Amino acid sequence: MKKIIVIASGNGTNFQAIVDAINNGEIDDAKISKLICNNKRANVMQRARDNGILPVLIESNGNTYNNTISEIISGDDPDLIVLDGYMRILPDFIINKFLYKIINIHPSLLPLFGGKGYYGRKVHEAVINSGTRFSGPTVHFATNDVDSGPIIDQRIVAVDDFETVETLEEKIHAEEHKALIFSINLILKNNYEIKGKRVIRKL
Repeated sequence: MKKIIVIASGNGTNFQAIVDAINNGEIDDAKISKLICNNKRANVMQRARDNGILPVLIESNGNTYNNTISEIISGDDPDLIVLDGYMRILPDFIINKFLYKIINIHPSLLPLFGGKGYYGRKVHEAVINSGTRFSGPTVHFATNDVDSGPIIDQRIVAVDDFETVETLEEKIHAEEHKALIFSINLILKNNYEIKGKRVIRKL
């Protein structure tokens, strides 16, 4: 059985989407082995407990914090690591150690509105203020260059005339779940290859 570690900081809606997809057979022969969280008040902690998944809370700082994360991942030896609204940037030594085993979900059509300073609702605000007519989530491999790893999947939503941050966030959340489940299946089945900035499905 394939093992997935989720690293999260917040509500954990994508965490729940993975749990539900595993339970209903949409993701086959896999389990979430651990949830790593850096926020004791995060709702994702309770989601994990409710689903019989071990939540691991890490609140220390500096090298100790990142070394602990690295040790936990190494000890579990997962097939995939999913960043779900994780509000920190993983250091290079973790990225390099688990290169192309870590995926991230970003709430815009990368490479647009990505990189330093673009996270959460700030992304949606920037999209609306720019006047662009389309946005959507991107699932990509995490690399040392933030929000610039090979793109696995993207979904497009319209940015309407009277769009608000809240309405755009809601539309993108729904598509995030679909893109994430597709991407997890693609990776766990090893049905892809990386060509530059793109992830290509094998024929």
